Amino acid sequence: MLPQDPSSDPTPADDADNAPAKAADGSDVAHPRRIRSFVRRAGRTSTGQQRAIDDLGPRFILPYAPQPLDWEATFGRAAPAILEIGFGMGETTAHIAQLRPQDNFLGCEVHEPGVGALLKLLGEREIGNVRIMPHDAVEVIAHMLTESCLDGVHIFFPDPWHKKRHNKRRLVQPPLVKLLANRLKPGGYLHCATDWEEYAHQMVEVLSGEPTLTNTSDAAGGFAPRPDYRPVTKFERRGVRLGHGVWDVVFRKRA
Repeated sequence: MLPQDPSSDPTPADDADNAPAKAADGSDVAHPRRIRSFVRRAGRTSTGQQRAIDDLGPRFILPYAPQPLDWEATFGRAAPAILEIGFGMGETTAHIAQLRPQDNFLGCEVHEPGVGALLKLLGEREIGNVRIMPHDAVEVIAHMLTESCLDGVHIFFPDPWHKKRHNKRRLVQPPLVKLLANRLKPGGYLHCATDWEEYAHQMVEVLSGEPTLTNTSDAAGGFAPRPDYRPVTKFERRGVRLGHGVWDVVFRKRA
C-alpha cells in the first residue's frame, strides 16, 4: 500500500483552519494550510493496481521530501520537465509521455487506485519518462520545485467545485498561478482544461491576472484549440455526444 499523508484530510477543513502556509522561498503557498489541491476519494485498489504498486512503485514512485528535487538524478538524464497536477487514472499521462519521450513528466496524485492504474500502464507500454509523487501537489510545488525548473504544467479537469459557496476551493486560484509562474522557465507553458464553462472563464481570468504569463490564444473568450498532445478521453467523448463543451486554456511565461 502507498504511505498515507497523516496531515491530509479527506475533506477540506473549516475556514477557521485556513491560515496561509509559506513556501520555502517565503511566499504564500497557493491555498490555505488545510485546503489541499485534492479531496481524497473513496475507491478500492484492484489486485492488478496493487501488484503494479508493489512491483513498479520502487522505480517510479518518489517519496515526498521538503527539499529541492534533482530532476537529472531522478530521471537519469537532463530533459524538459513537465508537471501534471492530478492525473486521475493516468491514461492521459501515459499517452502524452509515450507521445513525447523527449520530456520528463512528474505527476502528483493521491488517489491510490489512480497511482496503481498509471503504474500498470507504464509497465504495459514500457514508458520510462514518468515519475509519480503521491502527495499534495501544492506542497510539492512549494517545497520541492525551484524557480524556473519547469518547462510545462498540465492541469486537466480539476474538480470544478460547481456550487458557488465552494468556488473558493478550486485549484486554479491567483496564489497557485503565481507560484506556478515562478517555477516555469521563460517560454514555459501552463495548460488547463475543463468541461465546466464557468470554471473555464475563471481560469482565463485568473491566468490573465498573472503579469508574467501571456495567453497563447487571441480567440474569443481566450480559449485555445486542444493541443495535439492532449488526447480526447472516453469521458470527454461521452460529454461531447451529450452536448457538453470542453475548454482548453494555454498560457506561456513571458521571456
